[in-house]
Amino acid sequence: MPAHAPDPVPPVPDALADPLARERAHLTASRAALRAMREDVQALDIRDVTANWVNAAVLQAQIEGRIKALADLSHTPLFFGRLDYLHSTQEGRRFYIGRRHVHDADGDPMVIDWRAPVSQPFYRASRKDPLDIGLRRRFGYTGGDLTAYEDERLTDPADETFSGSAGGSRTSKLLQAEIERPRVGPMRDIVATIQPEQDEIVRSGLAGTVCVQGGPGTGKTAVGLHRVAYLLYAHRDRLARTGTLVIGPNKSFLHYIEQVLPALGELEVKQATVDDLVAARVEIRGTDEAAAAVVKGDARMAEVLRRAVRSHVTMPAEPLMVVRGSRRWRIPAYELEEIVRELLDRDIRYGAARAALPQRIAHAVLVRMEQAGEAPDDRVQDAVARNPAVKAAVKALWPQVEPAKLVLRLLSDPDFLATHAEGVLSPDEQKRILWTKPARGVRSAKWSLADAVLIDEANDLVQRTHSLGHVVLDEAQDLSPMQYRAVGRRCTTGSATVLGDLAQGTTPWATASWAEALSHLGKPDAAVEELTAGFRVPREVIAYASRLLPHMSPGLAEVKSVRESPGSLSVREVEAMDLNAAVVAACAESLANEGSIGLIAADARIPSLAEALTSAGLSYLSPGEETTAESRLTLVPASLAKGLEYDYVVLDEPAAVVDGEPDERIGLRRLYVALTRAVSGLVLLHAAPLPTQLGR
Repeated sequence: MPAHAPDPVPPVPDALADPLARERAHLTASRAALRAMREDVQALDIRDVTANWVNAAVLQAQIEGRIKALADLSHTPLFFGRLDYLHSTQEGRRFYIGRRHVHDADGDPMVIDWRAPVSQPFYRASRKDPLDIGLRRRFGYTGGDLTAYEDERLTDPADETFSGSAGGSRTSKLLQAEIERPRVGPMRDIVATIQPEQDEIVRSGLAGTVCVQGGPGTGKTAVGLHRVAYLLYAHRDRLARTGTLVIGPNKSFLHYIEQVLPALGELEVKQATVDDLVAARVEIRGTDEAAAAVVKGDARMAEVLRRAVRSHVTMPAEPLMVVRGSRRWRIPAYELEEIVRELLDRDIRYGAARAALPQRIAHAVLVRMEQAGEAPDDRVQDAVARNPAVKAAVKALWPQVEPAKLVLRLLSDPDFLATHAEGVLSPDEQKRILWTKPARGVRSAKWSLADAVLIDEANDLVQRTHSLGHVVLDEAQDLSPMQYRAVGRRCTTGSATVLGDLAQGTTPWATASWAEALSHLGKPDAAVEELTAGFRVPREVIAYASRLLPHMSPGLAEVKSVRESPGSLSVREVEAMDLNAAVVAACAESLANEGSIGLIAADARIPSLAEALTSAGLSYLSPGEETTAESRLTLVPASLAKGLEYDYVVLDEPAAVVDGEPDERIGLRRLYVALTRAVSGLVLLHAAPLPTQLGR
């Protein structure tokens, strides 16, 4: 059935005789019920529950979190769908599907959380497999006001409106409108438009790691975020203890996605970049040349660091004499060596082994005490482990290691590096990572981000990194093997959702395959899912961008967009002297449309374009600044465009985007990213010849 728009005047005296009016009435009642739920929580008096101030503080924090979660966002639809079950199941019940659960005063559900099992058919049901659904209704909204509805009668042979698979022979107009709705502000959730293949990934279990390969516009980022929301719903107690984390490529990207989970009622998920995770130990003040960064990011560096850490252990040359009272207990050197070698062979963390060493030595002393007829207990063993002679032996045999100092020595001392990189790194590779001017100390060193990753690895060799329950890693294709290891050790006892597109790998160390990446992450058995249906980028635009695939990522499947938008691509050649003026004019032209505008250009072109926009009186934002109805144009360096999207994109000088990268393949991938940021329209302007890979 087509979408039904409301009439200006009800056609019948009884407004509730109109289906749309009935749905509006249910929306009003549901909002009132949600408000009542929030007021009930606000009215709780913790003094009636506990007198313990610690428990009271914890309970108060939980109450405040619950109050925030029950906030009614007036601009966000409280429900977006309805399921009418057949009488053979659910007693013919009707459920409204929304972003959160709402119940009335009697506890009966008025809105069902989209993550609940009873909601799953909203995303999976089709005429081939209706899943006991008689009718699926979608709702259209303007702001928070319900304005339309659309029905699919999945078990009625006479209703051929959406015949075929889940999408049907004709796409839902309301679904299409929601996908194409102009974007102003941060990223929105896609809870109303999740497709069956996306839903399967979203609802996959907590125990397993999932890797999602998805081209531009396939919704992989949204799928990852919705999977977090689903897992928090299904495993809230466990994840509340272990924690969840979303890792993005940069601050601009994290700012763009930060409102998705709160809109779904999830407020406690932390966000960070990989750099945030590893840069806490040192100040980042330096950069690496690409050749050095590639070597530092190579997984072989983990073995170099392991050798360097273990090299601090020395074998005893003399026996140990422990004095207790009037007695002396002698541990010969060979027995001390056996203890040290046993700890080395166990290959446990350096710090854990160092903590165990005094207890092992003390145990050897206690054996001698027992042989002499004494009856020592655990307290005696602890006292012996704290004996000055034992502590001095531990310091000599297994000294403390400071990770930053260790890495500093590796990068500054050619002989130390050569000793521990022998057979692992070639002499040329060793030269690439050695500092030309060694720093005096940890604080004065100009650490790079790659150095910080090495320090993080060394720290994990000394003491185990805390593991979270679930980690989402987005734009994962750009990570180095050592960065994968840094993320992986933060979910060693948990699971992960890995999101990325091999065709958008734009770093010199970008991963060549997901199998390789998942191995470095420590999740080699992860399931790899591929999303190839595009819902965001118009068909004309993605087809144009896909001309680059054979030249930069041969063998990767092309995204097939479900959206037809004739005229969405415009390629314009201008004279070099007129390029800036033409770009400004294209921005002004795009601003006549509704929604956000992104002007994407090679990083080197940004200052010139910024000056041209200012001279023309066009205000603009930088990536990371939130678009508003009054300020919708963002000037985006190509290096920061990944993961972002705009309703309309103006792309400046593609050849400059390609030439701004270290090699052609990375340049073409950067261009591919820039070409696929548009939701409704792309204007491409060039004075230099277009890259030949784009064809004519």
